[in-house]
Amino acid sequence: MKKVRKLTSRKWSVSNSYKAKKIAEVVRGWINYFKIGSILTVSRKLDTVIRYRFRMCIWKHWKNPKTRYKNLVKLGISKKNARCAAGFHGYARVCRTKTVCYAMSNARLKKFGLLSAEEYLCKARCQVN
Repeated sequence: MKKVRKLTSRKWSVSNSYKAKKIAEVVRGWINYFKIGSILTVSRKLDTVIRYRFRMCIWKHWKNPKTRYKNLVKLGISKKNARCAAGFHGYARVCRTKTVCYAMSNARLKKFGLLSAEEYLCKARCQVN
């Protein structure tokens, strides 16, 4: 978990695509090492932590409320909900809201390049058998 926290740190000023690439490397390494054991629940928990922290990184990259509002509207959120979410709440609080989770859904994060530990675990186990 310490590696995930370090890689998803909001103060690490690199692009989000680079962060996604580095996270994928770490997840692949962990899953390939521990795939024989029963780590399904751990991989699910790891997925939720990674997605949550990655949403915070994206939110921070959007910097000011006007940019956040515009980007939420681009992602298909209604103007009313986008206005509420783009307010001045903290990163952690906003990234747990349904609005932001819907805008940055798991499918969108996957398209962005974020690797799911649970899916990779299933693939790795299928290759072993």
